[in-house]
Amino acid sequence: MREEENFMEALVSWFTMTLGQHISKEAVVFIISMVPLLELRGGLLAASLLKIPLLTAIPICIIGNIIPIPFILLFIRRIFLWMKKFKGMGRLIEKLEARAMKKSGQVSSAEFWGLALFVGIPLPGTGAWTGSLIAALLEMDIKKAVIAELVGVAIATVIMSAVSYGLLGLFLH
Repeated sequence: MREEENFMEALVSWFTMTLGQHISKEAVVFIISMVPLLELRGGLLAASLLKIPLLTAIPICIIGNIIPIPFILLFIRRIFLWMKKFKGMGRLIEKLEARAMKKSGQVSSAEFWGLALFVGIPLPGTGAWTGSLIAALLEMDIKKAVIAELVGVAIATVIMSAVSYGLLGLFLH
């Protein structure tokens, strides 16, 4: 797990340094929050590194993280079907689907709360992107999936704000 955390931190640093030369630090955080793997977690980490105040960073990260959700829920199955028509893409898509379905056990058994907790608990391989993919592949009701993911993003925001901004230290001392 530490290896994946180091990879995420390296990606956040790369985005921050590369994009930060050309756009505002708030725009950097917004973009990072939209990127698969990084999402809200990476956005809040970048915001803390860029010294963006927490109350400014939270809405930027939340909006960036939730923008892809409806598009994934509505279109990913069609996009995957289209991509499977191209040589070499079928295997890649099947691997992505298999990987998502491997993680779907906790979501399918407790649908709403399973999805909310899957999105909200900041572990490698979880988050809104993977949660949306799982919900789409399980053909969950779109309204239920969106609400569950919003609850999950709220949970992740609380946890990652505490971690990224060192708020745990305030409560523990």
